[in-house]
Amino acid sequence: MNSKLPIALSNRHIHLSQEDLYTLFGDNYKLTRTKDLSQPGQFACEEKVDIVGSKGTIKGVRVLGPIRGNTQVEISISDAFKLGVAPVVRNSGDIEGTPGVKVIGPKGEVDLEKGTIVAARHIHMHTSDGEKYGVKDGDIVKVKTEGMRAVVFENVLVRVKDNFALEMHVDIEEGNAAGVKNGDLVELIK
Repeated sequence: MNSKLPIALSNRHIHLSQEDLYTLFGDNYKLTRTKDLSQPGQFACEEKVDIVGSKGTIKGVRVLGPIRGNTQVEISISDAFKLGVAPVVRNSGDIEGTPGVKVIGPKGEVDLEKGTIVAARHIHMHTSDGEKYGVKDGDIVKVKTEGMRAVVFENVLVRVKDNFALEMHVDIEEGNAAGVKNGDLVELIK
Protein backbone atom coordinates (compact mmCIF):
# COMPACT_ATOMS: atom_id res chain seq x y z
CA MET A 1 0.00 0.00 0.00
CA ASN A 2 1.22 3.52 -0.85
CA SER A 3 1.41 5.39 2.43
CA LYS A 4 2.53 8.74 0.99
CA LEU A 5 0.64 11.96 1.62
CA PRO A 6 1.29 15.66 0.95
CA ILE A 7 2.53 18.02 3.64
CA ALA A 8 1.80 21.72 4.12
CA LEU A 9 3.53 24.27 6.32
CA SER A 10 1.33 26.53 8.38
CA ASN A 11 2.45 30.08 9.14
CA ARG A 12 1.08 32.18 12.01
CA HIS A 13 -2.57 33.14 11.57
CA ILE A 14 -5.78 33.88 13.45
CA HIS A 15 -9.32 32.52 13.30
CA LEU A 16 -11.96 35.01 14.50
CA SER A 17 -15.32 34.69 16.19
CA GLN A 18 -18.14 36.81 14.76
CA GLU A 19 -18.11 39.12 17.79
CA ASP A 20 -14.34 39.68 17.62
CA LEU A 21 -14.51 40.29 13.85
CA TYR A 22 -17.00 43.11 14.43
CA THR A 23 -14.93 44.58 17.27
CA LEU A 24 -11.74 44.54 15.21
CA PHE A 25 -13.13 45.57 11.80
CA GLY A 26 -16.50 47.21 12.45
CA ASP A 27 -20.17 46.26 12.75
CA ASN A 28 -21.51 43.88 10.08
CA TYR A 29 -18.03 43.52 8.55
CA LYS A 30 -17.54 40.62 6.12
CA LEU A 31 -14.20 38.91 5.52
CA THR A 32 -12.56 39.40 2.13
CA ARG A 33 -11.55 36.03 0.63
CA THR A 34 -8.22 36.20 -1.22
CA LYS A 35 -7.28 32.55 -1.66
CA ASP A 36 -8.87 29.18 -1.04
CA LEU A 37 -6.83 26.86 1.16
CA SER A 38 -6.36 23.12 0.69
CA GLN A 39 -9.10 22.18 3.17
CA PRO A 40 -12.58 22.59 1.66
CA GLY A 41 -14.32 25.76 2.84
CA GLN A 42 -11.17 27.25 4.42
CA PHE A 43 -9.69 30.44 2.97
CA ALA A 44 -7.08 33.14 3.51
CA CYS A 45 -8.41 36.67 3.91
CA GLU A 46 -7.16 40.08 2.92
CA GLU A 47 -7.58 41.19 6.54
CA LYS A 48 -4.64 41.27 8.93
CA VAL A 49 -4.31 42.13 12.62
CA ASP A 50 -1.52 42.84 15.08
CA ILE A 51 -0.94 40.47 18.00
CA VAL A 52 0.48 41.96 21.22
CA GLY A 53 1.95 40.05 24.17
CA SER A 54 3.77 41.17 27.29
CA LYS A 55 7.18 41.25 25.53
CA GLY A 56 6.44 42.12 21.93
CA THR A 57 4.17 42.57 18.94
CA ILE A 58 3.74 40.64 15.71
CA LYS A 59 2.26 42.85 13.01
CA GLY A 60 0.24 41.77 10.00
CA VAL A 61 -1.06 38.38 11.15
CA ARG A 62 -3.35 36.97 8.46
CA VAL A 63 -6.99 36.22 9.23
CA LEU A 64 -8.28 32.85 7.99
CA GLY A 65 -11.93 32.14 7.33
CA PRO A 66 -14.61 31.14 7.80
CA ILE A 67 -15.76 32.60 11.12
CA ARG A 68 -15.39 30.24 14.10
CA GLY A 69 -17.13 29.90 17.43
CA ASN A 70 -14.04 31.10 19.31
CA THR A 71 -11.10 33.26 18.33
CA GLN A 72 -7.88 31.23 18.09
CA VAL A 73 -4.36 32.55 17.44
CA GLU A 74 -1.97 29.98 15.94
CA ILE A 75 1.73 30.81 16.27
CA SER A 76 5.12 29.09 16.33
CA ILE A 77 7.22 28.51 19.43
CA SER A 78 9.56 31.35 18.36
CA ASP A 79 6.52 33.64 18.01
CA ALA A 80 5.43 32.70 21.54
CA PHE A 81 8.82 33.73 22.93
CA LYS A 82 8.71 37.00 20.98
CA LEU A 83 5.26 37.77 22.37
CA GLY A 84 6.15 36.68 25.89
CA VAL A 85 3.53 33.94 26.17
CA ALA A 86 4.05 30.32 27.19
CA PRO A 87 4.16 28.11 24.07
CA VAL A 88 1.26 25.67 24.49
CA VAL A 89 0.98 22.90 21.89
CA ARG A 90 -2.68 22.04 21.37
CA ASN A 91 -5.09 20.55 18.90
CA SER A 92 -7.08 23.18 17.06
CA GLY A 93 -10.13 24.21 19.05
CA ASP A 94 -8.69 23.07 22.40
CA ILE A 95 -8.09 26.51 23.92
CA GLU A 96 -8.96 26.01 27.60
CA GLY A 97 -6.01 26.97 29.79
CA THR A 98 -4.07 28.60 26.97
CA PRO A 99 -2.54 32.09 27.14
CA GLY A 100 -4.26 35.21 25.93
CA VAL A 101 -2.97 38.13 23.87
CA LYS A 102 -4.24 41.47 22.68
CA VAL A 103 -5.47 41.59 19.08
CA ILE A 104 -5.53 44.97 17.34
CA GLY A 105 -7.54 45.65 14.20
CA PRO A 106 -8.30 48.83 12.25
CA LYS A 107 -11.50 49.60 14.22
CA GLY A 108 -10.78 48.22 17.68
CA GLU A 109 -8.96 45.75 19.86
CA VAL A 110 -9.76 42.57 21.77
CA ASP A 111 -8.05 41.32 24.93
CA LEU A 112 -8.23 37.53 24.66
CA GLU A 113 -8.15 35.68 27.97
CA LYS A 114 -7.26 32.45 26.14
CA GLY A 115 -6.86 31.07 22.65
CA THR A 116 -3.15 31.36 21.74
CA ILE A 117 -1.74 27.99 20.66
CA VAL A 118 1.09 26.31 18.83
CA ALA A 119 -0.93 23.94 16.66
CA ALA A 120 -0.16 20.25 17.17
CA ARG A 121 1.05 18.52 14.04
CA HIS A 122 -1.85 16.71 12.42
CA ILE A 123 -3.15 14.99 9.31
CA HIS A 124 -6.46 15.86 7.68
CA MET A 125 -8.06 12.85 5.99
CA HIS A 126 -11.32 12.22 4.19
CA THR A 127 -13.19 9.20 5.54
CA SER A 128 -12.11 7.16 2.52
CA ASP A 129 -8.44 8.05 3.22
CA GLY A 130 -8.84 6.85 6.80
CA GLU A 131 -10.10 3.52 5.51
CA LYS A 132 -7.28 3.33 2.94
CA TYR A 133 -4.56 4.03 5.53
CA GLY A 134 -6.22 1.96 8.27
CA VAL A 135 -6.56 4.82 10.76
CA LYS A 136 -9.46 6.57 12.45
CA ASP A 137 -10.17 10.02 13.84
CA GLY A 138 -8.11 10.64 16.96
CA ASP A 139 -5.36 8.11 16.22
CA ILE A 140 -1.75 9.15 16.86
CA VAL A 141 0.78 8.15 14.19
CA LYS A 142 4.34 8.81 13.03
CA VAL A 143 5.28 10.44 9.74
CA LYS A 144 8.66 10.20 8.00
CA THR A 145 10.09 12.86 5.70
CA GLU A 146 12.74 12.32 3.02
CA GLY A 147 15.85 14.18 1.95
CA MET A 148 19.04 15.52 3.52
CA ARG A 149 17.28 16.56 6.73
CA ALA A 150 14.89 13.62 6.98
CA VAL A 151 13.07 13.31 10.30
CA VAL A 152 10.33 11.22 11.85
CA PHE A 153 7.52 13.32 13.29
CA GLU A 154 5.98 11.56 16.27
CA ASN A 155 2.68 12.32 18.02
CA VAL A 156 0.86 13.25 14.80
CA LEU A 157 -2.90 13.50 15.35
CA VAL A 158 -5.15 11.98 12.67
CA ARG A 159 -8.31 13.97 11.97
CA VAL A 160 -10.85 12.15 9.78
CA LYS A 161 -14.00 13.81 8.43
CA ASP A 162 -16.05 13.63 5.26
CA ASN A 163 -15.16 17.22 4.36
CA PHE A 164 -11.36 16.97 4.80
CA ALA A 165 -8.79 16.70 2.02
CA LEU A 166 -5.69 14.55 2.57
CA GLU A 167 -2.82 16.66 3.90
CA MET A 168 -0.44 16.78 6.87
CA HIS A 169 -0.01 20.13 8.63
CA VAL A 170 3.08 21.21 10.59
CA ASP A 171 4.06 24.70 11.61
CA ILE A 172 6.60 26.52 9.49
CA GLU A 173 9.43 26.05 12.00
CA GLU A 174 9.01 22.26 12.05
CA GLY A 175 8.77 22.13 8.27
CA ASN A 176 11.87 24.25 7.78
CA ALA A 177 13.84 22.15 10.29
CA ALA A 178 12.87 19.00 8.38
CA GLY A 179 13.71 20.56 5.01
CA VAL A 180 10.21 20.10 3.57
CA LYS A 181 8.05 22.48 1.59
CA ASN A 182 4.36 22.65 0.67
CA GLY A 183 3.35 19.71 -1.50
CA ASP A 184 6.27 17.43 -0.61
CA LEU A 185 5.27 13.83 0.04
CA VAL A 186 5.82 12.23 3.44
CA GLU A 187 5.27 8.67 4.59
CA LEU A 188 2.68 7.64 7.15
CA ILE A 189 4.05 5.16 9.69
CA LYS A 190 1.51 3.67 12.09
